[in-house]
Amino acid sequence: MRKYSSILFQAIFASALFVSTTSCAQVKTVYQTDKIQQEILKKVVENNRKYTEEGEVADYIPELGKANPNDIGIAIVDKDGRVISAGDSEKTFTIQSISKLIALMIAVEDNGEDEVFRNMGYFGTNKPFNHYANLETDGEPLNPMMNAGAILTTALIKGEDDVPYQRVLDRIRYITNNDKIEINEMVYLSEKETGDRNRGIFYILKNNGWIEGDEEKLNNYFRQCSIEVSAIDLAKIGYYFANHCTRYDGDTTYKDANISALIQSQMLIAGMYDYSGEYARTVGLPSKSGVGGGITVSVPEQMGIGVYSPSLDKHGNSKAGYEMILELSEMYDLNLFR
Repeated sequence: MRKYSSILFQAIFASALFVSTTSCAQVKTVYQTDKIQQEILKKVVENNRKYTEEGEVADYIPELGKANPNDIGIAIVDKDGRVISAGDSEKTFTIQSISKLIALMIAVEDNGEDEVFRNMGYFGTNKPFNHYANLETDGEPLNPMMNAGAILTTALIKGEDDVPYQRVLDRIRYITNNDKIEINEMVYLSEKETGDRNRGIFYILKNNGWIEGDEEKLNNYFRQCSIEVSAIDLAKIGYYFANHCTRYDGDTTYKDANISALIQSQMLIAGMYDYSGEYARTVGLPSKSGVGGGITVSVPEQMGIGVYSPSLDKHGNSKAGYEMILELSEMYDLNLFR
């Protein structure tokens, strides 16, 4: 009797396991093969256009204040490297803090991760992106996504004069396969003229011995933030880090799973500044915003998402951009924690 009971139990267990794994396989298959079409993205844009009326365009950098608050665009690069977009997806704007991802990657390539983080933490924060945080107490930036850490990161990129900036520009051009990407000189000059807070951060870092040299190192940070991109470019950047630093067309020149993991982890814990914790709870994807109105998103080993809408919420993140990403995340069950 025990023998038959055992056999019956094994049969039931095997059947349950088959049903369970089959169901999981079906969910996985739907997720991988369900192609996002342009019509879907158009609907996402229209569903969230109302949010362009909320928030405000950044004007603490005067040139940024000239952006059209009604602009809204979205793009995705799917697993196969296919680019789909809708709305103002080709309109260019300055990359701003999203450039921090590229600078961090190059700084780690130049110096190694241990050296880059020797005087900087991996921490998240509840402070705004331009906060001095613990510079005046511990003397070290909290992470490379806040301005203090980003200024230090750019200063660690090897090269004299504007070479570090040129290397960031070249890498962005490579990742996006877009040689037309250039700096917006007017925004650069505007950032340089009004960047006293960042200048103060720079000199605290210099006083603490973390940075050597003159303000040209800070100017490179201003320059990298002033590079112009589109939502399509941001989707390609998101794809790149989601797929172990492999370009959307399959180019593996800089393939590096370790750097990809580092960048995505920083995006997740600090990429949306003091909103990062709530964002991880709702959207659940590594993302990086910029005050120019862009957000780049990595869906690990799957796709990249790029959005643009210059009206920002109180955290400095695109309001309509966030809502579009949230809708996609819920529609396709992209949240890593669900």
